[in-house]
Amino acid sequence: MRLVEAATDADGVSPLSEHVRLHLRYGGDPRARNVLLVSAGELAGYAHLDPTDPVEGPSGELVIHPAHRGQGHGTALVQALLAEADGQPLRLWAHGDTPAAARLAEAAGFERIRALWQMDRSLLAPVEEPRYPDDVTVRTFVVGQDEDPWVDLNRRAFARHPEQGAWTREDLDLREREKWFDPDGFFLAERGGRLAGFHWTKIHGGDSAPHGGAGHGHESIGEVYVVGVDPDQRGGGLGRALTLTGMRYLRSRGLVRVMLYVDEANTPAIRLYESLGFAHRDTDVMFRHP
Repeated sequence: MRLVEAATDADGVSPLSEHVRLHLRYGGDPRARNVLLVSAGELAGYAHLDPTDPVEGPSGELVIHPAHRGQGHGTALVQALLAEADGQPLRLWAHGDTPAAARLAEAAGFERIRALWQMDRSLLAPVEEPRYPDDVTVRTFVVGQDEDPWVDLNRRAFARHPEQGAWTREDLDLREREKWFDPDGFFLAERGGRLAGFHWTKIHGGDSAPHGGAGHGHESIGEVYVVGVDPDQRGGGLGRALTLTGMRYLRSRGLVRVMLYVDEANTPAIRLYESLGFAHRDTDVMFRHP
């Protein structure tokens, strides 16, 4: 974790996703692999291999300590991950679309296949009042009551999403243990006594930062963490209203900026967020080895 913190401070972006950081803190799928690279008696690099996608194949992430870069350690970790993948197509995430990551991926025979945009906007600018249908009520998440219904709704809302739709009750439980978890910022929309949509917000800064990274020295910022709508309830503006509800909550907490992640290929969502004042700021990239 100290290695990750050093890389975050040097690069301005966390090198590991929240999923991998939770695995490091609490444990995870026993099939996952954790690769350590030691140089001159010091931990110089770390890589994680997640084998959970039976269709697309395993995915990996890696980080090299800033003091140990430029020595071929990144290539060594990539080769180690390829060996752990045991002939399966390997996908690698690079957080921040940096030239160094692109050079490493190209040299190792990877191709760019996917991108995740980071978008943000000021909360000092006006945030419109959300408008809900008359038969929709909104409340906040109740710990110990809403977990299973939410997991079911999330699965249906993100049935075509390669990561989010696969979340289990355990994935939710782990996040409830995190310091940043705040049920008051977790909004649920109900229609006819059933969950119809949700907006889960997150605050980075102090004890947390994007994707769970170290937060010291970083200005607090809000995140549109996950917005989901039941497929049967789409087309009525529920996603927009829930997004606005969360944004207004984050502003009420004294935050001045809000950010989010969205798949580059999700054009309807990008158009929605642009209509709410968000702009593209950074990109995470996925590469694949044949």
